[in-house]
Amino acid sequence: MRYKSTSYKSKWLKTKWLNSNVQLKSHVPKTLLFSKDNLRKMINRFNTIYFKPTNGSGGIDIVRIKKTDHQFIAQHQTNRKVFHSQNDLYYWLKAFAGNRSFILQKGIALAKTNGRPFDIRVMVQKTKKGKWKTTALVCKVGQPGKVVTNYHQGGESRLINSTLKNAGYNNEKTKEYKKKLRHLGVRVARTFSRYNKGFKELGLDVALDQNKRIWILEVNTRPQIYPLKELKNKSVYNKIIKYAKHYGRTK
Repeated sequence: MRYKSTSYKSKWLKTKWLNSNVQLKSHVPKTLLFSKDNLRKMINRFNTIYFKPTNGSGGIDIVRIKKTDHQFIAQHQTNRKVFHSQNDLYYWLKAFAGNRSFILQKGIALAKTNGRPFDIRVMVQKTKKGKWKTTALVCKVGQPGKVVTNYHQGGESRLINSTLKNAGYNNEKTKEYKKKLRHLGVRVARTFSRYNKGFKELGLDVALDQNKRIWILEVNTRPQIYPLKELKNKSVYNKIIKYAKHYGRTK
């Protein structure tokens, strides 16, 4: 059986879909297409911004830009460059992008668990009866010094309960946030289904910031699930596969 779920790569298009829903818009970090004028707007508003390929995946080619008093620090993976003017930064980013489209996104200061930044993968899948259901909540814990938490950049999958506990959330708060994340996953899926009926699964990358606010960093329309095999507890992976079989996904 072939894979039967629709997939879109464009982060810009998916951001526009999210922003079309009033309830979701408040969870979406400010995002603009890369241009000289938009870089100026974002730098003037935020101390940290992310420069992401519109069609990229796996956290590859994401650059974090931090503004200090008199300079801008651009970090790609573990490589850092310092610029003393917006102009110099813009031309370096332009050369980095080449012919590819990029977006600029407000940087979110991720909450930390045992001193390491993490975000949360919210897996949403359609049941055989065509109803959306949040089937998994798994944390991705980043490597210190890396720009993103992705598996390809050394990130590790962790169970949500222990991750939130080590981030200072008690049992009651953990329960509350899990409920919010499940609702958020279904709301995003229903919104995306308004634009295309062919979606059968979505993987939301969701951040909790240091003020415990929820942000949708990205929505993956063909989310990777093999990193979840790393978890000692295989029930999360097995549950996703159980739901995925009816639309042709086996791994």
